[in-house]
Amino acid sequence: MSKMEGAALSRRNFIAAGAALGAAGLASPALAQAIDPYTGQPLQGAGGGATPDAGLVQHDASQDSRRNISSFRMHDWRPYFPNLTNGAVLVDMTSRALTYWSEDESVFRLFPTSIPVSEDLTRRGRTEIIKKVEGPSWSPTPEMKKRNPDWPDFVGPGPDNPMGTHALWLSWTYYRIHGTHDTRKIGRKSSNGCIGLYNEHIAELYALTKVGTQVLLI
Repeated sequence: MSKMEGAALSRRNFIAAGAALGAAGLASPALAQAIDPYTGQPLQGAGGGATPDAGLVQHDASQDSRRNISSFRMHDWRPYFPNLTNGAVLVDMTSRALTYWSEDESVFRLFPTSIPVSEDLTRRGRTEIIKKVEGPSWSPTPEMKKRNPDWPDFVGPGPDNPMGTHALWLSWTYYRIHGTHDTRKIGRKSSNGCIGLYNEHIAELYALTKVGTQVLLI
């Protein structure tokens, strides 16, 4: 083993030990090893939020889900949309990226995203933005509440809200494009179905889009 490999291993061991100590100090062993009752995935981190989405990362243990900007695929809108009326949003589940084009093609944006933690929670196809909310509140879906009756019925705007600072309602029931206060979730399989962006990016997308903006998830 080289000195560089040894140093990297020591650093990983140190970080792992620190994380374990932090979890032990902030939560019981049962909580530190908690499993999300909705997704079946382990919850990473010490928590502190009102729901598993607030302050915890639901991590797909089968792979390292992280992505970076260099892996994003650059798309042209033409294979995906017949036109750019009202603007268009393309969500690429493989690249874990969201692309936006304005109606006149003068604005193009590419943002990293989180995606659903499992395929059965993933929905693909055409939809559109039907509502825009700044400072959204959150409530569990009936299925979430059934699986975990201890979850709160309502979480208002603020740092414990899993939808961050802004949210775009899609025409599909319960599906949103929204922000997150937990930046670890971006680039990962880490949601119960919605598409997550950094708060600064959802704020920008919120300003660019309108009710009626086309959305395609692939």
